[in-house]
Parts: sequence; structure tokens; C-alpha cells
Amino acid sequence: MKEITYREALREALAEEMRRDEKVFMMGEDIANYGGSFKVTLGLVEEFGTNRVKDTPLAESVIVGAAVGAAMVGMRPVPEIMFADFMVLVMDHIVNNAAKMTYMSDGELKVPMVLRAAQGAGTGSGAHHCQSVEGWLMNIPGIKIVIPSTPYDAKGLMKAAIRDNNPVVFLEHKMLYATKGMIPEEEYVIELGKADIKREGSDVTVIAYSAMIPKALKAAEILAKEGISVEVIDPRTLKPLDTATLVKSVAKTKRALIVHESCLTGGAGAEIAAILAKEAFDYLDAPITRIGAPDTPVPFSPPLEKYFIPSEQRIIQGIRDLLG
Repeated sequence: MKEITYREALREALAEEMRRDEKVFMMGEDIANYGGSFKVTLGLVEEFGTNRVKDTPLAESVIVGAAVGAAMVGMRPVPEIMFADFMVLVMDHIVNNAAKMTYMSDGELKVPMVLRAAQGAGTGSGAHHCQSVEGWLMNIPGIKIVIPSTPYDAKGLMKAAIRDNNPVVFLEHKMLYATKGMIPEEEYVIELGKADIKREGSDVTVIAYSAMIPKALKAAEILAKEGISVEVIDPRTLKPLDTATLVKSVAKTKRALIVHESCLTGGAGAEIAAILAKEAFDYLDAPITRIGAPDTPVPFSPPLEKYFIPSEQRIIQGIRDLLG
């Protein structure tokens, strides 16, 4: 085992897959010599050259449109959108081309593309650079959504995403890039659609993902000192969603708290809550509860941004409320 950062884990996954398959290439704004805005691709151009690590114009629609076309003719592109907020500029390519092409061609055409994007608040970058966008994407049939919380998950899931024959949106939280974790020295791949139990418990299930996982684990650690046992589940992928693991956990603990940073209304938590209401209703001893950001743009003001992001204290209070 070795300890590396989240960004290093992603870089390792990209490099390993590019060595394994010459059809894999990357494209995006300043990803070559500059190494990307968050330095995930730093140094890769030296090994793979500018034909496979491509700097592009400041034109998100061109980046993703070209990637969809390349994927359809047999390549495996990994385009990067510098900030996930700018995904609105490529929604036509995602919704009407990448997501629909296999269906419309009766399986003759595949779109093996991994669209990387950095998202999330905490950097003080304001309303146009800090949104969490997974809720926008949940309603699109034909794409997969990956949203890892640890270096281990980031590397294993990225390798699986690149090998998948479907379009995958890979969301990386900006506040996780510098976090560290242990990963194996040898190669490994994490199957898409498999949740992970980050902490076992018996009193309440907390379902969280991305940057909310460290906060959920911290809350569980604090509550453990009071004799409250919290199980923390990370779906890791929102599409496909590992419903069986979520239901099994709730059946055990009888209570469910869903936590995400995106706005509460229409967020991924609403879909998870609906699934649990159907599949785990007979096990519940308390209403399913959600914690999310308020339905406002992400504030620029540091105190307001701190209030906007769900905190350990809110998670702790949510758990206490569930336990009565």
C-alpha cells in the first residue's frame, strides 16, 4: 500500500489506462503544459505527447462535441470541463448525442467517453464556479455518473469508467484534490454501481458521497463517543445506483439520513429517498431525512459559503433528530 492524494490517484489512473490502451486520449483547457487548473494532468504530456494530451480552445461545446465524435469512431476520449458549472454549455452534446447514440443506433454505435469535471463549494469562487451539478444529470437516461470521495475510489473508478463502453460523467470535488488516502501498489479496478460501507454501525444509516463523506465520518466519530453507532454508506456512483446495499443497511439500522452538497430540491437525495420509501418502508422506525444546500446560488461571502455547505454539526443534529 502507498499513500497518495486524490489528484495523484486520478493522474495514476489516467496514465495507466493510456499506457494500456493507445485509443485513450485527453483533451481540455490547459491540461497539457499547465497540467490543468487543479494539476490532475500535470506531467502527462511529457510521457504521451500533445497528440494524446490535447490543449483545446476555451470552447466547452467544441471539446465535448469532438469527444463524442471521436468515441463514436472507436477512440476513448477523456475530455475535461474545467468547472462543472460550465456543463450547461455542453448539455446538447451530452443529452441529445452521447446519451442517446447507442439507443438510436440499436446498439451499433458506442460512446466510450469519460467527461471529467471539478465541482463543489469551499474555494470562495462564487456562484459560477462552485455548484454541484449531479442533480442536473440524474434525469438523463444513457449516461453513468461517478462521484468518488477518496483517492482509492477515485483511481479504481476512473479506470473502470475509461474501460466502460457508455458515456460517463466523472465528478471530482475541488476540496478533495489534496486529501490523502492509501491505495494498493498493484493495479485494481472498482466496478461501477457498487456502493461502499465506509463505516459500519447499527443505529442509523447515513448515505453520503463526495466531500460529504469526510464530514459524515467525522460526525459518526463524534457520536460514537456518546454511544451512537452510525453506518456511513458511499454510493460512489449515482447511475448506476447500488440500491441493494442501501436497502440492506437501512433494514439493519431502521433509520436513514441522506446528505449531499447540492441543493436540496431535486437533488440525488430525493431519488434515493423515493427508492428507500418503496424498498425499505417496512423497516423504518423514523421518516427518511435529507440534508442538502439551500436553494440559492453558492455565495461568494466566506461566512455565507460556510453556512451554505452542509456541516458536521448539521449531520450530527440530523442524526439526533432521527433518534429522538
